[in-house]
Formats: sequence, structure tokens, C-alpha cells
Amino acid sequence: MKNILSDLTREELTSLVLSMGEKKFRADQIFTGLMQGKRISELPLPASFKEELIKEYENAAVEIEEVFCSQEDDTKKFLFRLSDGNLIEGVLMKYRYGNTQCVSTQVGCRMGCKFCASTLQGLIRNLTAGEILGQITAVNRYLGGTLEKRAVTNVVLMGSGEPLDNYANVIKFLRLLSETGGICLSPRNVSLSTSGLVPEMEQLSEEGIPLNLTVSLHATNDEERARTMPIANKYKIADILKACEKYFERTKRRYIFEYCLISGENSDLAHAKALISLLKGKPCHVNLIRLNVVKERALKAACEREAQAFLETLTRGGISATLRRSMGSDIGGACGQLRASKLKILQEDPNDRKE
Repeated sequence: MKNILSDLTREELTSLVLSMGEKKFRADQIFTGLMQGKRISELPLPASFKEELIKEYENAAVEIEEVFCSQEDDTKKFLFRLSDGNLIEGVLMKYRYGNTQCVSTQVGCRMGCKFCASTLQGLIRNLTAGEILGQITAVNRYLGGTLEKRAVTNVVLMGSGEPLDNYANVIKFLRLLSETGGICLSPRNVSLSTSGLVPEMEQLSEEGIPLNLTVSLHATNDEERARTMPIANKYKIADILKACEKYFERTKRRYIFEYCLISGENSDLAHAKALISLLKGKPCHVNLIRLNVVKERALKAACEREAQAFLETLTRGGISATLRRSMGSDIGGACGQLRASKLKILQEDPNDRKE
């Protein structure tokens, strides 16, 4: 695998083009073209210069392999192929305020959460900053968006992988995403979801990036949390809450807890009341999610009635909460499901690949 040109900031691109004997303005041409989702071969550069770049760098870091459109709503599921042949996926969700793209930060995941398909094959590798960014530039271009009028208006790091387990690349991606002259998306339009890696959460507080911090909680005590989230054996809920409080102190932005409602596990009214006791008075919001069933797992989703009762109990108890509507369920909306099904097909028939 060659290097990824979109990993480089504008300043790093300037150093590169000067070291190759080119004029400084070539860096701006490269930066703008990559942010538009172009391959190196499509950049407005002299042919000889492009040939030199392609010797060292991948022509395209991320390519859209397939697109699946939901028949139930406007959700689109993207299967991406990386330059080394690995597959990742993402989701584009249409809301009244704009288009939100869910991106992956790793190929696979090593967190081992029992309700998630991303972790079925374990962690293959981290994505580079340019590969994370490349998912957005590819979709923005696919939708006809430009740098002046983006088709992607919000980003959530909630696809395959644990973002804070790929800390350096994710931080560089966030800075590239907001860099002037590029996609230029404010961190306030970005949400990062973590399973609760406490040291990295504390480090994130010091980065000066005021994004929306979201923590996958899914339980009200450590013992129950460990049943579905192995990371709970390392980091306790009390430590996660302290890290969240530090994040609020540094950024003045409230934090969000994701709570996946699993039938027979955490979705009864006793758990709702325990969640109220845990979070009462804290500057947070709870995002309830009905489990997106993964066929390889035995867990079942709470029914709509149970989910609504849980939500009503929280709001009556003074907790800011919403129930996320299910999107893209007919196209494998949960992260990891599409990749898992594609890998199964390829194992059965290696020739079944779209060129």
C-alpha cells in the first residue's frame, strides 16, 4: 500500500511540492482537488507531476464500491473499497436540517460489544486521517456537492471502529475536516461516539475541538455493562462520568449518552429509574436507540411500547432524552452489517466484485 496524499495538511502539501521542485501554488491545487473528491489522475496538474505523485501515493484512497438506497426512508448505505482492498461502510441520513454522514474510523473493531456487527471479524487496521476524510469527500462528490455548497452538512463518527482507539488519525482528520478552503465543516457539526476510553476522553478535552462527545453507555452499573461491553472491565462508569464532566468544563458543551434498548437486558422501568439516579442534574442528553438486531448475536430489540415507556419515565424524571428513529433497517443500517454480508459473499465467490 502506498501513502495517502489526503493525509497531508495544506502546509505539508506545500513542503511536498517544493521538495519535488514544483511551485508553491500546486499545493493549493492538490488540496482543493482532493477535498473535491478527485483522484490524483484528475487533478489539474502537469502530467509528469501527476505521474511522480502516483509513484508514491495512491491514486484514490477511498472509492465507492456500492450504494444501497432504503425503500423506507431517504437513507443511503455506502460500501467503500480502500486502496489495499479492505472494505468499510458508511450511512447517509437525511434530516430536515441537512444530510448527516456516519463514517468509519477503523476496518473492523476490537471493542467486542455484543450488540455490534463491526466487531465480528475483530480489528483489521486503523484508517488514516485521509481515509476517514475520503469517505466524506467521495459521498459529497457523489451527491453533487461542492466545497461552496456541501451535500454533507453533519458528520458522526459512529461507523465501524472505536474512534478513540485510533486517536492520532482521528484528531488529524478533525483538523483536516475544518481546514479553511476544504470541506470546512465546523467541529460543532461533528459527533464522536466512544465506548468510553477514559484516558483518550480526557486527552480530547485538551485538544480545543468543540465537537459533540457521545458515549455508548447502555447500562446503569458496571456489572451489567460488562455483559455486553467488554471495555467495562477496564473503565468504570464513575470514571467515564468524571471524564465527561471534564469535557464539559473545558468545552462548555453538554455530552450525550447513547443507550441501546435491549429486551430482557436493560429496557424495563427499573433500569429507566436507575438511569435517572445516575444522570440527574448532569449537563447531558440521553439518546435512546432500539437495538438494530445483528443476526449473529442473540440479543433482541425492545418493542416500541417498551421504548416509549422508558423514554417517558426519563423525561418525567427530569432527564433530557429522545428516542432515535430507526433508519435504513432494510439495507443493513447498523454499522458492520453491510461489510459482513459482503465479505460472506466474497468468501463464497471471490469473483463477485464490482470493478
